[in-house]
Amino acid sequence: MRNFKKTTTLVSIVLTASFLFIAESVLAQSVKIGYQTGIDPSKVALADGLFEKNSGQKIEWRRFDNGAEVIRALASGDIDIGNVGSTIVATAGARKLPITTFLIAAELGTSEALIVRNGTGISSPTDLIGKTIAVPFVSTSHYSLLAALKHWNIDRSKIKIINLRGSEIPAAWKRGDIDAAYVWEPALGAIKESGKVLVSSADLSSWGLPTYDVWVVRNQFAEKNAAFLNSFSKTTFDFFKAYKANPTPFANSPENLQKIGRVTGAKAQDITTLLSGNQYPSAEQQQDILSKRYVQAIADTAKFLKEQGKLDSVAPDYSSYATTKFLGATK
Repeated sequence: MRNFKKTTTLVSIVLTASFLFIAESVLAQSVKIGYQTGIDPSKVALADGLFEKNSGQKIEWRRFDNGAEVIRALASGDIDIGNVGSTIVATAGARKLPITTFLIAAELGTSEALIVRNGTGISSPTDLIGKTIAVPFVSTSHYSLLAALKHWNIDRSKIKIINLRGSEIPAAWKRGDIDAAYVWEPALGAIKESGKVLVSSADLSSWGLPTYDVWVVRNQFAEKNAAFLNSFSKTTFDFFKAYKANPTPFANSPENLQKIGRVTGAKAQDITTLLSGNQYPSAEQQQDILSKRYVQAIADTAKFLKEQGKLDSVAPDYSSYATTKFLGATK
């Protein structure tokens, strides 16, 4: 399997070259948006076509397995907006790529976790030594796994960490090829049926190592399409607000569960718990988070990855990789 550094180097070469040749995007026929399978209330809006209705703009939605695929699609011009984890933004910042985070989809909690397979004899962190763990490389789960190992003072060279897409993990799990996996939905729900949680991203956050699921936009697109980005954010916040006002009815609504399951592939019985496992900051909260805490988090992530030998360098300042200009203003 490729290691993290080789993967990020390859991605950076593709991205740097591709961005140089992308023509400026304008809202001609449709906006192309890449999303992942993380669970959040706005997936109901996606299923109902409300992003299109509220913006008056046709949208082509494309589902991806991981953030590395999303960022490559952004680089090639295949999509204008992408849903990635904060780790991807940290590595993109180190490569000086022209993208910006304009909206936080979730502060990750129990929706991403390290699951250990029943029968492997793993009951504590030290039991991971000598075992095989799968994780999608260059992802928030990958970063969280490495950070957890450091927190536990476990030498990662004593564990076999392999790169698998989320969609590949359940099959490898059933074959017994892996002993544990750090992943998100729908793989998370599938492997939890015969495993248990050893640590989650909520624990990492409590250790001062938060991770985020975010929306990023190509800078050229953002310069010309502020109205669309504000509409996109406002629709998202409307569903955050609806969920937080009545979390139990929202999360137990068969209609909502069916819609979220349809666009993410998650099982209905898992979605209720997963919705409660993340935080969904309001527009007002994101004004502060994006300008301060989030910028610090991606800078700390990049620094950590450099210390781990996964990045060659870090950016001197990550403030340009987040903006509060598109948080749903109606002006």
